[in-house]
Amino acid sequence: MTRTVHCRKYDEDLEGLDDAPLPGPKGQEIFESVSKKAWLEWQDLQTMLINEKHLNLRDADARKYLTEQRERFLNNDPVDHAEGYLPPE
Repeated sequence: MTRTVHCRKYDEDLEGLDDAPLPGPKGQEIFESVSKKAWLEWQDLQTMLINEKHLNLRDADARKYLTEQRERFLNNDPVDHAEGYLPPE
């Protein structure tokens, strides 16, 4: 049976994640309030930001930046995009 959550990004009941995507309380919060659809979209955006902005995940500032962008994305606030990036058609 599919688990549903009231997704904070889409403000509707959607299929939930299978597991918490992060350890600790933040992962549990995301598990309880973010849909699988929203999380997969975030992962695509995160990958694009890492690649296009050449982020080094060993750098604490890069991880902090991605955490801020994740919260903005999931809360429907404006997020960064790589300059000149065009999504594939």
